[in-house]
Amino acid sequence: MDFLKQKAEHGTLSVPHLSKHILNMMALLCAPVRDEAVQNLENITDPVQLLRGILQVLGLMKMDMMKYTIQSLQPHLQEHSIQHERAKFQEQLNKQPNLLDYTTKWLIKAVADLTTLPSTCPDTPDTSSTACPSPSESVISPEPLSPKMVLSQGFLNLLLWNPENKEFPETLLMDRTRLQELNSQLYQLTILASVLLVSSSFSGSVLFGSPHFVDKLKRIAKAQMEDFNFRPEEAMLTVSEQVSQEIHQSLKNMGLAALSSDNTMSLVGQLQNIAKKENCVRSVIDQRIHLFLKCCLVLGVQRSLLDLPEGLTLIEAELAELGQKFVSLTQHNQQVFGPYYTEIINTLIPPAQGLETEVKIHW
Repeated sequence: MDFLKQKAEHGTLSVPHLSKHILNMMALLCAPVRDEAVQNLENITDPVQLLRGILQVLGLMKMDMMKYTIQSLQPHLQEHSIQHERAKFQEQLNKQPNLLDYTTKWLIKAVADLTTLPSTCPDTPDTSSTACPSPSESVISPEPLSPKMVLSQGFLNLLLWNPENKEFPETLLMDRTRLQELNSQLYQLTILASVLLVSSSFSGSVLFGSPHFVDKLKRIAKAQMEDFNFRPEEAMLTVSEQVSQEIHQSLKNMGLAALSSDNTMSLVGQLQNIAKKENCVRSVIDQRIHLFLKCCLVLGVQRSLLDLPEGLTLIEAELAELGQKFVSLTQHNQQVFGPYYTEIINTLIPPAQGLETEVKIHW
């Protein structure tokens, strides 16, 4: 730097030569995504513009290095976080031996759900007021119990948790707010998918083959979600009117026969029935979303998206987001509290299956 300063003071500094040296060094150090930006700098002849460009690209390179450093440290930070959380919990457990009582009850309930034979529910959507079995029943499996199945059922039960039940698992208290947010998102997706499924039965594949049309209906339903939490009947009345109008206008624009007055009344009525908790379309969709989330816990999100049942394909992107959040939350929780779950589950399932605990649950 002193030598360059002397040359600059004597007017003998070659800016093009120095610039070329700097650009060559940047080309060696930058991430591949910045190659084009560095190459573009070589075409700039004005020294001021070149210096400005170099500083801008160096700023981007600095951000790239920061991201790379964070990504490199993330596994170590995560492992440290897991060990720290587990150690803190163990300290509390040493002071309060009964600290896992609610967690044990939570896992006992999961085992009970898995050993109860499920009722059947019609696969064909029907908007009558006939009640369908609860979502927890829809995810019951007749297979022999395994620790992984018990935990998966337990995590699913958290999405159905009664707010008045104060016996929330101690190992999940820190995640309770996030679970409530996921539950709210699941509720909204149930309503959204129900609206789309009912609407598709009246408008056919022609309209629903258009992503633009589907997006319009999604926006109509999502705009009323906040009101649906407090005034479901009024919100669904608004949705039914707007959806029927959109279908009527879209059919007209495509030169297709409009809905008859009877079909329009039936569409509006069936959409309004979604506001009822016992509505069977809503129940079936809710069951299928819960089953999808269970598959996410067992198979992963991407594999679970490969064979979505009818009624869920139109909300694939939204389901992927929900599934990823749910899996991330449960995986971290299992990594932290896995040893405690192992010890509890070994006392709840037959010894022959309990021997597989450490293999079945990948902490």
